[in-house]
Amino acid sequence: MIEVTADANIYISALEFAGVPLQILDHARRGAVRLYVSEPILDDVRRVLRDKFLWQPDLLDEALAELGAFTVKVEPAVTLHVVEADPDDDRVLECAVAAGSRYIVTGDKDLLRLGSYNAIQILKAADFLKLLELPPESPAGEEHVP
Repeated sequence: MIEVTADANIYISALEFAGVPLQILDHARRGAVRLYVSEPILDDVRRVLRDKFLWQPDLLDEALAELGAFTVKVEPAVTLHVVEADPDDDRVLECAVAAGSRYIVTGDKDLLRLGSYNAIQILKAADFLKLLELPPESPAGEEHVP
């Protein structure tokens, strides 16, 4: 099972615009990936959808309940101070560390600039989706492990 943490911008883009971010959520919905989330990430999703996209409370509650049906919620035990340009991005790293994720999927430039954190690869949504579409075996017959 591929374990991944998605940034709030992935959830927001999936819910508001569909596209590649929604495809990632669909992979989680089908059980192809294990998608981790934390309360700070969900709070960010709720705030942006409410304030920027003017979602009504009942629609927000419904969308977040649906996300809860196929994500795994973790409570980070550590507070990190890694992304100086945007300390809120540290919440994503904290979730990924708490979850033991192998990947962080984001559209955030500050996180993407890191490239990785503690062996957790940080990828754009399209790059992560390509990684999921790789064949399960290499030409040499060895299993592919993303």
